Amino acid sequence: MTVWKYGDNINTDMLFPGKYTYTCSTAEEIKPHLLEDLDSLFAKNVKESDLIFAGKNFGCGSSREQPVLGLKAVGITAVVAESFARIFYRASINQGLLLIECPDAVKAYKQGDLVSFDVEKGTISVDSKTFSFPRLPKEILAICDAGGLLPYTRQKLKLMKKR
Repeated sequence: MTVWKYGDNINTDMLFPGKYTYTCSTAEEIKPHLLEDLDSLFAKNVKESDLIFAGKNFGCGSSREQPVLGLKAVGITAVVAESFARIFYRASINQGLLLIECPDAVKAYKQGDLVSFDVEKGTISVDSKTFSFPRLPKEILAICDAGGLLPYTRQKLKLMKKR
């Protein structure tokens, strides 16, 4: 697992350039352009189960689905940040991308540190230090586990029809 670390105010145009908004709509079209203006190595080298660590206000900017769809499609396990922009936060839940708000863990992380987390306990370990973050509501965890809001809703509807 690789941790990709970025600073404050990483906006949606940095995550996925706006110039592709109307030409790339599928995950396969989006993936090669992820972070291309911020980190040219990201799209070429990101692997499933990688993490992103970032500063304050991650995902600020315009409301577009492509940044989240792309991060989810390349297999980013979670984004750990000091804080998130509200619209990006909601879009991430809708797509089932796990977001963890833990400023102390972000500040403690140094390149090469081992990272693990337990979302149910609300803990993240960076190297040998463990930090707490607000535990996510069970509904949000269920949406992420289902792969996003649409699959979660479909599961709920199937259960309701069986009754």
